[in-house]
Amino acid sequence: MHAFYIALLALVILALTVATTWYPPSSSNSQLASPSLETVAPETEMSEATEGEKKETYRVVKVVDGDTLALEMGGNSVTVRLIGLDTPETLDPRKPVQCFGKEATEHAKKLLEGRRVSIEKDPTQGELDKYGRLLVYVYLPDLPAEASAQAGGLMFNEQMISEGYGHEYTYNIPYKYQTEFKAAENKARERKRGLWADNACAEESMRAPTTAEKPIVVVPSGNYDCTRNTYNCSSFRTQTDAQAAFGSCGGSENDIHKLDSDKDGTVCESLP
Repeated sequence: MHAFYIALLALVILALTVATTWYPPSSSNSQLASPSLETVAPETEMSEATEGEKKETYRVVKVVDGDTLALEMGGNSVTVRLIGLDTPETLDPRKPVQCFGKEATEHAKKLLEGRRVSIEKDPTQGELDKYGRLLVYVYLPDLPAEASAQAGGLMFNEQMISEGYGHEYTYNIPYKYQTEFKAAENKARERKRGLWADNACAEESMRAPTTAEKPIVVVPSGNYDCTRNTYNCSSFRTQTDAQAAFGSCGGSENDIHKLDSDKDGTVCESLP
């Protein structure tokens, strides 16, 4: 009988020993208990998305000429002037249409009209020019950079110069990309691109004027002659004045003064 109790006690001690023995967790339990790498991945994706959201884009609503555009910004149409680029004139009432001006405007329309672009301002040039136009570099994010290695896609300002559609232009103070733009113009000259091509402007230089320039007539505000072709854009101090005369004389239905050259309802767009 005594031996029976001793054996029973031994079994109880053995059972307690087995129950309290510690086993290391299995590999599957370890994966469940420890933080997984999946908790880190969304943070990385979120930071990349946030970075991308900083590059705001704007729709090009109009190409005025090769170096002037209108962008839709905050529900408004904002006129912008491209820094470092000067294309031949097509709309300045004080000058005739210059060589390669039409080609530059058409190339700008081909690349920009209806597209979304991003912009870069340049603190060295200020916010606006003397006509109230926003001064910017324009990028096409969906096109790769060509002449420049700037981030953000193809820089339109430099592309126009490198393809020979315009000149490098320093207004007063050197701008951020002046060195690159000057190099682009030199390369266009060497390769005879665009307006630098042999005889590109020979026809314009040889063409004699067929009509005398119309004398400038300063138009008194609110008193317009709508019976004959009397005015041109030089007759007005501002675009607002020209637009008022255009509207008073019947607008697009009776543009007797030929102020709306591109037939879009907005006249003398080169005026301040």
